[in-house]
Amino acid sequence: MTGELARPRGRAGFAIFTLVMVAICVGLGLWQLQRRLEKHALIAALDERLAASPEALPQPSQWPALTPARDEFRRVSFTATYARLPDAMVYSSGSAVRDDVSGPGTWAFLPAQLAGGETVVVNTGFVQNTMQDRAQEDRAAGRLVTGKPMKLAGYLRFPEAAGALTPRQDTVKRLWFTRDHLAMARALGWNADGHTVAPFYIDLEGPAPESGIPKPGALSVHLKDDHLQYAVTWFGLAVVMAIAFAVWWRAQRRAA
Repeated sequence: MTGELARPRGRAGFAIFTLVMVAICVGLGLWQLQRRLEKHALIAALDERLAASPEALPQPSQWPALTPARDEFRRVSFTATYARLPDAMVYSSGSAVRDDVSGPGTWAFLPAQLAGGETVVVNTGFVQNTMQDRAQEDRAAGRLVTGKPMKLAGYLRFPEAAGALTPRQDTVKRLWFTRDHLAMARALGWNADGHTVAPFYIDLEGPAPESGIPKPGALSVHLKDDHLQYAVTWFGLAVVMAIAFAVWWRAQRRAA
């Protein structure tokens, strides 16, 4: 008698468990489809920003309102003078946004001053070397510091956050492993004169120095879009579990 009562309860419990798991898989599949729509919208927005003509650099009064979601990769042009201050380099094993950059090297970051005295940090381009070779980048950065205003064009970028496994910066070598220009400014005194440092930095598109080092260039953003594949996987699991449960349920009814 007790076993006969337990059997229906067990079947009901397994049915509820299967229903919950199917609902979870369907929910995850729908979430991936939603993420796919969001990713497509982001790709369209980035493509539009990258294809647009450079616009004037936002005024300092507008800087607090800038956000990565709305303004990352906007093309801008402005006039600034590279400051006679220490440069910084950021180690990279390659680039996800520059088709013309591969292999290990460093990005050369320099502070530049606007006519109003504000500082805009510029990633002046890629230097093909190892993170231990300081001389080549020092020579390249030194050639850019002419004391004369220059017309620059590039892309608005925002600082990166270091991950749990990211090596710490070496301030003696002026070597970083994340593009955190605000941390560089604090460590190297780029804001020592009291002038504001922009909350963004510029990935330089041009002009390129005669030597080609550092090497600026156009950006090309390629975002992975695997969400449809993931959605099909989750929906497939839901179907498999539903079919398996139906087969099991039919066998249970026959046995009864």
